[in-house]
Amino acid sequence: MADLKLTNIVKSYGNTNVLKDINLTIKTGELIVFVGPSGCGKSTLLRMVAGLERITSGSLEIDGTVVNDVPPAERGIAMVFQSYALYPHMTVRDNMAFALGIAKMPKAEINIAVNRAAEKLQLTDYLDRLPKALSGGQRQRVAIGRAIVRDPKVYLFDEPLSNLDAALRVATRIEIAQLKEAMPDSTMIYVTHDQVEAMTLATRIVVLANKGISQVGTPLELYERPENEFVAQFIGSPAMNLIAGEIVGTGAQTTIALSDDTRAVSNVPTRPEDMGKKVNVGVRPEDLVPAENIPVYKGSVAITEALGEVTLLYFHKDGRDETFVAKLPGIQQVSKGAVVTLTAPPEKIHVFHEGRSLLYRD
Repeated sequence: MADLKLTNIVKSYGNTNVLKDINLTIKTGELIVFVGPSGCGKSTLLRMVAGLERITSGSLEIDGTVVNDVPPAERGIAMVFQSYALYPHMTVRDNMAFALGIAKMPKAEINIAVNRAAEKLQLTDYLDRLPKALSGGQRQRVAIGRAIVRDPKVYLFDEPLSNLDAALRVATRIEIAQLKEAMPDSTMIYVTHDQVEAMTLATRIVVLANKGISQVGTPLELYERPENEFVAQFIGSPAMNLIAGEIVGTGAQTTIALSDDTRAVSNVPTRPEDMGKKVNVGVRPEDLVPAENIPVYKGSVAITEALGEVTLLYFHKDGRDETFVAKLPGIQQVSKGAVVTLTAPPEKIHVFHEGRSLLYRD
């Protein structure tokens, strides 16, 4: 399929920068997911790759060729939009074949391409139906099939599951994962605001924030080794807890004093000159366990959520609206107002100074 390279990409509307200094290389066969908060530029970046938005400055290369000024139809790209955008008066077969007919491909070749795509997407039995006779998930599969038949260099997905209900989203997400396995050499870029989609589908995730790239990595890299507090709290649900503290012990292990009777020990190494630095300790709710010795956190339970497989405990830190969350396995018999002490193993304790993880400093 295709390699993509984005170099110093900038997108501006007048004097307003939407994206700046985007540098990213995507290899053939990868499924790259763009995630980030609303308004961070995920879809804008995808549309620039597609040629639907003009690049203000920088270069976009596909297989070594700069395509900044190449029309969308000539980039070898197929895009699946948030809305299905199917022609209501055409059958599934005709919807999938439409672009190939416009390209004047021989009818026999069109039929082969449509039948092959329909088989991959389990749409063979629906080829003669109109879109109104399909479920939402089936319509989205037709939209994906319309992209597959073109055999593009790159597939672009712009939040394709956001219009589906919860059950269909799970089912269609699994289908997209299976489709990628069936097309291992295909290059895909997928935009979503749903981190579950990102974590389950991506080869690598690109986290966008503050008009640029906050971090790029595999799903587990972003979960286990976030470079900054934004990624630490954006990836994972519930979000990572952050607790203010001060470094009181340095070396291969770092000791952080958090309050009068709580402290954290982390495997993040520090230097002698780090002594006394103000830091934030990060700990994920699922890494917390009841403490027997000096705890990382001690508080009174404000709310409990018993979900069966896990129990969520919510605390209001120091009486403020700021929330601390623990995610304990199974059903926990903890009542509102109970005082709970919690800790986490040193390898699960993150340390951030001025917003960045100490693991990634120079």
